[in-house]
Formats: sequence, structure tokens, C-alpha cells
Amino acid sequence: MLVENMTPQQLAEACSAVLHERDYAAQGMDINIDEVAPGYAKLSMQVRKDMLNGYAMSHGGFMFALCDTAFAHSCNTYNKVTVASGCTIDFVAPGFEGDTLTAIAKERTRSGRTGVYDITLYNQKDEELGYFRGKSYQIKGSVIPE
Repeated sequence: MLVENMTPQQLAEACSAVLHERDYAAQGMDINIDEVAPGYAKLSMQVRKDMLNGYAMSHGGFMFALCDTAFAHSCNTYNKVTVASGCTIDFVAPGFEGDTLTAIAKERTRSGRTGVYDITLYNQKDEELGYFRGKSYQIKGSVIPE
């Protein structure tokens, strides 16, 4: 199907699929794309033993990477290549081996070439583990060739 014939939902799903196909880091972390919509993404992964830090907790870098990946999927749903111009995370609770972590990304604002996205990180008990804020910047190009 041609990009111009897609609904916004179809376009968001197609962009997410293309991003995931190219994202070897996300594939290596076994990140799953659970849900996507324009300006929104829900991704998950299971914490493996090789993702633990020296305190047997989920390494913050892996938690950040899951949130960053959800951020990428949410801000690239419009078929405009969009990258991070900055992001922060606040960890409020740890994850542990075997936990399923879920990052839910929501667009807060998008204007011109910039946007702001908030991502909340949960475990399988719906406990909040972290808060990530990403600032996006649209560059040249499209995710799916037009």
C-alpha cells in the first residue's frame, strides 16, 4: 500500500515495523512492539540475567534503552525521520530478573520540527519504575519511502 493511501493508524504501524526491522539493539534486547498509534507506543521486554547490574537489579542502561526505543517508535509514527535532541530518566524503583518491563510513550506536544514525549516505565505488576522525557527533532527523510 502506498504511504499516501494509509490511514494515520496504518502509517504509524508501518513506520514502527520498519524501525524495528532496522533496530538491531532493540532486537538484541528482545524488545516487543505491543501497541503503536500516532504519537504513542507501548513496548516491552523481559529482564534477563545478562541485563542485571552488580546488585542483581535491572541495569539502568537497559531500562533507559527500552524507554528510548518506545520514544523512537512514538515520535516516528508520522513517517518523518525524527531523532532525540535530548532525554532524561528518573528511576523510582528497580526491576529484577524475570520481570517484564513495559514502556508507554505518549506525545505531549509536537510543533514544527520539535516534540516532547513522556514515557512511563512499569513492571508486570503495573508498578511505576521510571519516568523518561524525550525531546525530538525532525530531520530530513522519511521512515518509509514515499
